[in-house]
Amino acid sequence: MDETAEFQDVLRLLGQGELSVEGRLVDASNATLYCTSTLDGVTATCVYKPVRGERPLWDFPDGTLAGREISAYLVSEASGWEVVPPTVLRDGPFGPGMCQLWVETDDTVDLGQLARSEHPDLRRMAVFDAVVNNADRKGGHLLPRPDGRVQGIDHGICFSAEDKLRTLLWQWRSDPLTEEAVFVLGLLRADLEGPLGEALSEHLTTTEVRRTVERVDHLLNTRRHPEPSPDWPAIPWPPF
Repeated sequence: MDETAEFQDVLRLLGQGELSVEGRLVDASNATLYCTSTLDGVTATCVYKPVRGERPLWDFPDGTLAGREISAYLVSEASGWEVVPPTVLRDGPFGPGMCQLWVETDDTVDLGQLARSEHPDLRRMAVFDAVVNNADRKGGHLLPRPDGRVQGIDHGICFSAEDKLRTLLWQWRSDPLTEEAVFVLGLLRADLEGPLGEALSEHLTTTEVRRTVERVDHLLNTRRHPEPSPDWPAIPWPPF
């Protein structure tokens, strides 16, 4: 089976499988349930965040956090960087919510050291976070995989129409973007005028989608990583 077919099978398993709640991640600020999804005799471990378990946020009054998680996944897939693990929006035991594949991590990796490193996946993530306006890139949201790759989770407070970039990944601030990043941003810009923009519009406001386009345009115009803003905290709290 080729990788595309396997990927579609994972999305189908997450979206259509029988969802069974095994436990709850108690450190999460919103209801985050550890689950299994089973379809046609195949089972995957996943995280399910029901919309009804979301705490209202005054600065994110529109839509749902689950919708923002899905939007981040859509941008991740459009970039080809696979920053975000496979994620779907589906019904579950506690109503509609986000369901995301559980990623096994390498527990020997020091997240503090990783967050300060120049791992190429983190540099891609820094560009991705600038695009989606991630207000909460904490060290604990990094997933160092056993194969050496790094992914990221918890994108519920992204896509604000106001600049809110808060992250630990400032090691490339003001540095020129890589040629790869410029190429990917060009693809994203075109896609935002088409299928990606239409898909995001199902979860975000018209203004939030337009501001996403403007952030991509700004990155393409400057061809540099953004700098921390002097007008708001540049690092999330707590940082891990």
